[in-house]
Amino acid sequence: MTSTATQEITGGIDTRRHDIWFHLVSSADIWQQFGIAPRTRMPAVVSICLVLMCVAASLWWSGATTPRIQWTIDSFFPSADVDDNGVLSTRALFELENEAISPITITDISMSIPGLRLLPPESSQDESAKTTVEGRGMDSVSRRIVITDCGAVPHEPRPIRFTYRTWLGTGSSEVTPTSWQLTGKAGQVPVAWQRGLAGLVCNKAVSGEF
Repeated sequence: MTSTATQEITGGIDTRRHDIWFHLVSSADIWQQFGIAPRTRMPAVVSICLVLMCVAASLWWSGATTPRIQWTIDSFFPSADVDDNGVLSTRALFELENEAISPITITDISMSIPGLRLLPPESSQDESAKTTVEGRGMDSVSRRIVITDCGAVPHEPRPIRFTYRTWLGTGSSEVTPTSWQLTGKAGQVPVAWQRGLAGLVCNKAVSGEF
């Protein structure tokens, strides 16, 4: 805004006139004075953020970044094997269901559970160290589990850890297999998978059914 004053003589009378001019200032000029980028760039930033969010959501949904594998241990007729050294073990069948659309390769399986020890793949049993599960597909992995102490196996569900590979990279994750349903006097009772497995195998070992 600019203000000026002029003096005129009209009819012998000295008069003064004030003229005021306003300079229009755009919003971009105001943002620039404060050292801030013009607001017109904000829609572009928001659009980029939305695109990145959509890409991240798509990768998660496809299973390329985070695996979506449902693990189940077959509870039908687990074996109870005792070797010459008196070591009790069983062969566990892990059933894998890939709930995503991207294939995933399981490269290793491990667990840290008191009373149990997971053995590495046995070449004599045609156990593959790597298993690929196609998108929306199912597969199975067989591993031998040694039961070192039947009473030490915890009652709370414990996870297993697996490493995997997708087309986007590699990683590791933990998952707790589905609990078993044991039938008793009270009906169907949920039991942690590792406790159900150890209970059945240990009972078979002492009953002489193996």
